[in-house]
Amino acid sequence: DGDTIDYDCDCPVGQDGDFCKHCVATALAWLEKQARTKAASKGKKKPKKSSAVLTMKDVRAWLLLHDKEMLADMLIEAASEDDQLEGRLMLKAAATKGVNLATYRKIIDQAIDSGDGYIDYYGMHDYWRGVADAVEAIGELLKQGYAAAVIELCEYALKRAERAIEYIDDHDGDMYGVMEDLQELHLAACRKTKPDPVELAERLFFWELQSDWDTFSHAIERYSRVLGKNGRAHYRELAEAEWAKIKPRKPGSDREWNSRRSRITGIMESLAMIDGDTEALVVIKSKDLSSSSDFLRIAETYQQARQGDKALEWAEKGLKAFGKKSDSRLQDFLADIYHRRKRNDEAMALIWPQFEKNPTLQSYQHLKKHAGRAKIWPTWRKKALAFIRAGINEKVGKAKRGRWNYSPWADHSLLVEIFIWEKDTDNAWQEAQAGGCNDKLWLQLAGLREKEHPRDAIAVYRKQIGPIVEQTNNQAYAEAAGLLRRVKKLMRRLGEQAAFQQYLNSVRTEYKRKRNFMKLLEKY
Repeated sequence: DGDTIDYDCDCPVGQDGDFCKHCVATALAWLEKQARTKAASKGKKKPKKSSAVLTMKDVRAWLLLHDKEMLADMLIEAASEDDQLEGRLMLKAAATKGVNLATYRKIIDQAIDSGDGYIDYYGMHDYWRGVADAVEAIGELLKQGYAAAVIELCEYALKRAERAIEYIDDHDGDMYGVMEDLQELHLAACRKTKPDPVELAERLFFWELQSDWDTFSHAIERYSRVLGKNGRAHYRELAEAEWAKIKPRKPGSDREWNSRRSRITGIMESLAMIDGDTEALVVIKSKDLSSSSDFLRIAETYQQARQGDKALEWAEKGLKAFGKKSDSRLQDFLADIYHRRKRNDEAMALIWPQFEKNPTLQSYQHLKKHAGRAKIWPTWRKKALAFIRAGINEKVGKAKRGRWNYSPWADHSLLVEIFIWEKDTDNAWQEAQAGGCNDKLWLQLAGLREKEHPRDAIAVYRKQIGPIVEQTNNQAYAEAAGLLRRVKKLMRRLGEQAAFQQYLNSVRTEYKRKRNFMKLLEKY
């Protein structure tokens, strides 16, 4: 650090400010390096510094002085050790010789083939760049008018990409993006050359049905004009034949995931939506009624079609079939319909059990939303708060009878959270004082009481600083230092600078071994 040696380590010992074993090892390695450097420099004159710094402009100027043959040899030699450069050069050369499908397939293979090993996250950029260059070359062919060749090459590249994606770390979705680009090129080429519609429909259908990567998903919608009447008819025949193999599922049936079933269902739904046939869409969705969410999807379909009575009918069917086990989204959907039809009591009969099952701030807010629509929130608010207090008393009672005489859920955190949300800070403070709350809420309360009740805030901050420092990490130290700043500001407001200095000295004494924390306190 400048002209002095400093040390820092984030291990538990180092966090306390001690010179830990990691610092010892680092220092020994540094000393050894210094000794070697010193020995090597004895008897040697220091080299003169160059008067000019070489740049790539200088390199380019030097290259321009030499003939093409020498430069070509240099490039070939470099490409023999750089697969990415070799691929780029082959792409440039291929573009000058028209369309040779075998050459382009070889280029695609070289770009997509991950070799024997796995391409990790750090190797993905170079790998993706090579694949993207190959896709760009296919795009150039389309510009040159080779649409039929582009269709074939896109399909070839997509097959290779689907196999390769299992052996690369595509965390950022780069390869998936390349596959989307290939599909866009494929569609553009089909629009230009108009291939046989029946053959194209068959390829698209089976690819969509079997692909694990959503390749050519929603093909009937995207390729509708390209396929024309004959292609669309053949696609529909294939879909209906596959759909006939799917067995219906009734409420309570086994809901094991089946990717093929999911894909053919999506295909059939796309066909129904293209036709604008709501009833056909419902028939398709009705083939799987194994969960309450399936009933919800049908109800939503009718609602979107502005058929409210049928939406209500299917929502009620789902509730009847699954009862209390029904999806809360179905219950909410049905409650909304009840509210619109002035059946508020039935709506609240659906929403209250949700709150009972999981009393949280979110479920409290949800309860208020529905009770507010019925203009009866005060009644339900009173009932909800009484329910929460009864739950707290029950947990406290169980804790007292238990072995450890403690329950982490027996405090008033939920009540504090609710009153803060309702902007009733005084009641929130009283609940925290009466039954306690979690540390996050204490700090939130302190922030809210700083202006009118600074001593309350100071007491909370001082109580929190110690446990935070004991977490022994730099983030915790920064948080504790921030609370100290707030304490300092508040005590200065109260004219208690001397008292703060005395408190600060006690903190420094207690945590003097925590070297990184002490550094943060130097500003105070």
